[in-house]
Amino acid sequence: MAKLALSDEILMAVDKPSRYIGNEINMVVKDPEKVDIRFAMCFPDVYEIGMSYLGIQILYDMFNRREDTYCERVYSPWPELDRIMREQGIPLFSMETQSPIRDFDFLGITIQYEMCYTNILQVIDLSGIPLLSKDRTKEDPIVIGGGPCTYNPEPVADFFDIFYIGEGEECYDSLLKLYKTYKNSDMTRREYLRQASSIPGIYVPQMYDVSYNEDGTIRSILPAEEGVPDEVVKVVVNDFSAASYPMKPVVPYLRATQDRVVLEVMRGCIRGCRFCQAGMIYRPTRQKPVELIKEYAETMLKNTGYDEISLSSLSTSDYEQLPELMDYLIGHFPDQHIQISLPSLRIDAFSLDVMKKVQDIHKVSLTFAPEAGTQRLRNVINKGLTEEDILSGVTQAFAGGWNKVKLYFMMGLPTETIEDVEGIPELCEKISEIYFDTVPKEQRIGSLQITASASYFVPKPFTPFQWAPMLDRQSYLDHAHHARDHFRKMRNAKRMKFAFHDEDISLMEGIYARGDRRLSALVLEVYRQGGIFDAWTEFFSMQRYRDAMESLGIDPEFYLTRARSVEEVLPWDHINCGVSKQFLIREWENAKKEQVTPNCREACQGCGAARFGGGVCFEG
Repeated sequence: MAKLALSDEILMAVDKPSRYIGNEINMVVKDPEKVDIRFAMCFPDVYEIGMSYLGIQILYDMFNRREDTYCERVYSPWPELDRIMREQGIPLFSMETQSPIRDFDFLGITIQYEMCYTNILQVIDLSGIPLLSKDRTKEDPIVIGGGPCTYNPEPVADFFDIFYIGEGEECYDSLLKLYKTYKNSDMTRREYLRQASSIPGIYVPQMYDVSYNEDGTIRSILPAEEGVPDEVVKVVVNDFSAASYPMKPVVPYLRATQDRVVLEVMRGCIRGCRFCQAGMIYRPTRQKPVELIKEYAETMLKNTGYDEISLSSLSTSDYEQLPELMDYLIGHFPDQHIQISLPSLRIDAFSLDVMKKVQDIHKVSLTFAPEAGTQRLRNVINKGLTEEDILSGVTQAFAGGWNKVKLYFMMGLPTETIEDVEGIPELCEKISEIYFDTVPKEQRIGSLQITASASYFVPKPFTPFQWAPMLDRQSYLDHAHHARDHFRKMRNAKRMKFAFHDEDISLMEGIYARGDRRLSALVLEVYRQGGIFDAWTEFFSMQRYRDAMESLGIDPEFYLTRARSVEEVLPWDHINCGVSKQFLIREWENAKKEQVTPNCREACQGCGAARFGGGVCFEG
């Protein structure tokens, strides 16, 4: 075991010292002296959150299968340790060898959520790496970002050397091969980045110049040098069955947020919900063969000791071989009492047979997301879910023994009215009435409990709503309070709970989501004023952001409540996610007309994802 970077005194002084000591089950051990490339893979949040992210487990396994590379992990130190490290001059270190991150060749940061931006600076700063890419030399690691936020990376463009656009299993070979040439030659850092920009899926912000109009909108985003591509097209794994997958995932000492075997059954989604960025950027939809998933399940359970399996995808009920997979998982491990988690199920596709089988093993709440309270608004967002589907589904669920229902909604969706807001408690009331009408008293176990929560809708890049104004703060609060008051008027109000999300964090998420490169100054200023862990309400300070925006002359409403025309140059227009702008414009118009678009299996809509040559676009 490597000598720990933190002394016993420090470890005894912090909460959950096992966040920092490494040496977990299935941790990869290599000799750093016997590899060409050292890659520090970072999730810029606390250990328990980062260890739950499947993407890092996949890349960790993929990199460490290479003989020339040693991939280690690093997470954001909790604020108490952050303070100690700064006071005592302790550099940020890796989990595996407890080595300073500055000694690595690459620092790869997964950017899953906009409100982790200040934590990115925390990681870079504690590593002793210059915060700005332009200030780094050949002695510094290459800082590379990946994940969903890289589809608009502009608000953090100044801090990254490279962004990887697309699925990480695909194009790292070329990047690492070029790096070995760079490392062992007199090639400059600028030359390396210039050559890297020609690799598919690689976006180098320094290689693009952004100009602005007098009104603050973008005039152009153009290559800064000859030979740099006009746009960066995402990379996609076409042979999903052959893609690297971690058969021996690292098992943490303390309970992670997702502490179980995770089986990715499908990537992408056929549904086309107009608010959902993931449903657009992960196209085309690709499924893994059921026999392969069975093999994965058996191997991973054996290698981890877990007793729970989660089936991961954006819409698990759309996995065509789900019934066969469920029968196998339930029947093949009778003595191990394996629990099965089925996230992302659609109520209209919820099989009563599957529900009963899961219930026999692990009784959980029925969770689903109507997203909107009225059918009109569900049509606007293209949810593809009718009220009849919802009520029929909960009728089956109640018949199967469920009495706890969780429902997720959004407020502030385009075209939302007060009637749509009132539709949320009214839909919950209809669900409660079904329970009392269909479940005889003698069959009721416990009491009915309906929990509804509403989040503040944030328009995201590469969705049909990328042009929509975000609902202003006061209107969101008015709608949320109106919904709460309307819940109290319901006949079965005592059986219902309603909560709504923090408005200020959502507002900052909205500013960053559609922000441009000028916002790098905001991230930097907030970090310098002490902002870290902004995704956590106990550490987030809206006043800190207001002060920073005022000092920098940034108008938040320019990014939030301003409607964009479809002709405007957007900060991410030089990135191509495979879904065409023409398709998004067509869907934006359909939304305003309240027209529903069929899902990908019902009829191809010509979104552009067929260019990748695989998945649902070519099924049958």
